Amino acid sequence: MTQSKTTAERVKEPIPAAPAVSTINDVARLAGVSIKTVSRVMNNEPNVREETRTKVKDAANLLKYRPNLLARSLAGARSFLVGLLYDNPSSSYVIDMQAGVIARCRESGYHVLSEPQDSLAPDIGRAIASLLATIRLDGVILTPPLCDMAVVLDAVEAAGVPYVRVSPSLFPGRSALVEMDDTLAAYEMTKHLLGLGHKDIGFLRGHPEHGSSHRRYDGFLKAMREGGLEPRPAWIKQGQNSFASGLEAGKALFGRGGDLPSAIFASNDEMAFGVMAYAQQAGVRIPDEVSVVGFDDTPGSMVIWPHLTTIRQPVTDLAYAAADMLLSRAHVDDDAPSFTDARRELPFELVARDSVRAV
Repeated sequence: MTQSKTTAERVKEPIPAAPAVSTINDVARLAGVSIKTVSRVMNNEPNVREETRTKVKDAANLLKYRPNLLARSLAGARSFLVGLLYDNPSSSYVIDMQAGVIARCRESGYHVLSEPQDSLAPDIGRAIASLLATIRLDGVILTPPLCDMAVVLDAVEAAGVPYVRVSPSLFPGRSALVEMDDTLAAYEMTKHLLGLGHKDIGFLRGHPEHGSSHRRYDGFLKAMREGGLEPRPAWIKQGQNSFASGLEAGKALFGRGGDLPSAIFASNDEMAFGVMAYAQQAGVRIPDEVSVVGFDDTPGSMVIWPHLTTIRQPVTDLAYAAADMLLSRAHVDDDAPSFTDARRELPFELVARDSVRAV
């Protein structure tokens, strides 16, 4: 019977040599180019001939070369890190936002620091200032509601870090931004319901600290009033962009008797799911008795039954565009004052499914 080795015996055993790690010098030598050219290719910088770029990438792949993030950071003024700061109860929104930022950053050899923040914390500005003082970032992406908080913008600007805001409502011209037209999207969805004969339409408002919640409500009101209709106050409910708040709204609408709206427009899909869940508990059939629509087109809209009619918000594309704006700015040597005026608007899509019927 073989006796197991003691800890002391194992410590004395020679440590296996680590596999050799290829360096930028090895890639340059194999590709027959300078180290500077390899660096430019690895950083996806312009003005490199395509033939040379291919040669360097082939050499890097053959040698399994991966740039050392710490060495790159120490060698220059960049950290190759982008910060994504968010406070949103929708996990789907956060995941899609992260996916878009990561996809763009990988193309340029950057990494992403994804940090949840508590927008209601009294020291939110100090917390973000501390984060930026501790970790050197080449840029920051701010999502709602952080992107509309003056104390947050002050902290980022004081740190001297370039930033892009996603779907802000306040402080126009203060920073670069990416957005979609929430007002028009909600207007089009309401017109869709009106076109199907719905006049008694309820509305579930989103989180009051999110600018998009107000824009979506504005679009709803605009379409209703153009149709000569005024929403019934009892059918307008305040939500928090969460499933739980949708459930509460459903209880308020369906659980106390009285007239029902023929359709309910929830400001996001999570709340629409909550409304639909309570409707099932209350025995209210969707869409036979009440039609329900949402906003975002999260994965759950095709899982829930009936499948949810909703607005497809390009969250991943918005995130990708925000990261692209930041990385483009990172390669600019001067102060580029025009960067704060940069703006991109992405399209939305109305996706009609089974949760709506004509009346």
